[in-house]
Amino acid sequence: MNGVWSKEKAWEWYNNHTWIRGCNFMGSDCANRIDQWQELGFEERLKTADEELELAAKTGFNAMRIILEFIVWDQEHDGFMERFDRYLDTMYKHGIRAMVVFGNDCMPPKNEAWRPLKLGVQHYDWGYHGGRKMSQHSQFVGMGYHIMDEPGVAERHYEMVREIMTKYRNDDRIIMWDMYNEVGASKRAEVTKPHLKKFFEIAREIDPIQPLTCCVWHLLNENNRAYTEVEQFAIDNSDIVSFHTYSNLETTALFIRRLKSYGRPIVNTEWLGRCLHNTVQEIFPLFYCEKIGCFNWGFVAGLYQTYEPWNGSWQAYEKDPHYDIDFTKWFHDLYRPNHHPYDPKEIELIKRLCAQADREFELSKK
Repeated sequence: MNGVWSKEKAWEWYNNHTWIRGCNFMGSDCANRIDQWQELGFEERLKTADEELELAAKTGFNAMRIILEFIVWDQEHDGFMERFDRYLDTMYKHGIRAMVVFGNDCMPPKNEAWRPLKLGVQHYDWGYHGGRKMSQHSQFVGMGYHIMDEPGVAERHYEMVREIMTKYRNDDRIIMWDMYNEVGASKRAEVTKPHLKKFFEIAREIDPIQPLTCCVWHLLNENNRAYTEVEQFAIDNSDIVSFHTYSNLETTALFIRRLKSYGRPIVNTEWLGRCLHNTVQEIFPLFYCEKIGCFNWGFVAGLYQTYEPWNGSWQAYEKDPHYDIDFTKWFHDLYRPNHHPYDPKEIELIKRLCAQADREFELSKK
């Protein structure tokens, strides 16, 4: 089995690309990822995605992070595979490549407020981040639930990873493989580590031309809190180091400084939390200066409603009115439903730095 890329190979790959920048993408008419991938309504939603990806390219983006939905692959297998390929084509025609995510630990618990995932018309609650009153972004007790917790499902999930990576292992439309979203979140670290290990084993056997990564998301603070065991496993097995943060400029800079100790290229796969003082004006130039690939959360505001604060933020404020959050600002997303910017100054800054990065990359090749 092939191992983790050498640092030299990782840097050679990274430096052969212009600055990687984009967002976590879902069309604005999708209530969730089932809506994004299922057959019902797909043609209309692909049309919306096409229009919004064109806007993304005009903004200066060249990559999008997309999270797959296992139950659609499982229940509509052949159709899903065709739709996924068409999605990649739609992105690529706009000069945008995909960062594909397989697993996800950012999940709510299976309790009285839990709703099982199923295909068909998707329910959403207005006024709530993610379109759900009870979500992974609410405060809760207990471990988050994932469908892989059901008997026999994990093996089928492994087969999804194997099939997709085998088919696209040499495909230029894929820029990177993201093995797991926020591994160990929702108190799932112990149950997820075997799954993550299996995902990496499958990927190394397939040996794609694209690098593998899995993010860390616990901030190393002034008390030097260590990464969790499963996050350290993720770093140790990643070709490219990746991380999430919705923190302010100072904490984000500290996070980057400590990740640099691994001597590998760094990509941020989730950022932009205006409510928490994680802003375009401060964070995007930092990523540009450090040449850290970056994917903010959200693009055009829509049914998924990630412009709303996390529900847990409301709960935290109710407990402590001094909780430091600015409810006057959107949380995520860059554009309004009519495709006007949330803040034109943000988009002007993004365009300038993206264009400058591309000019510098072209000069570096001469």
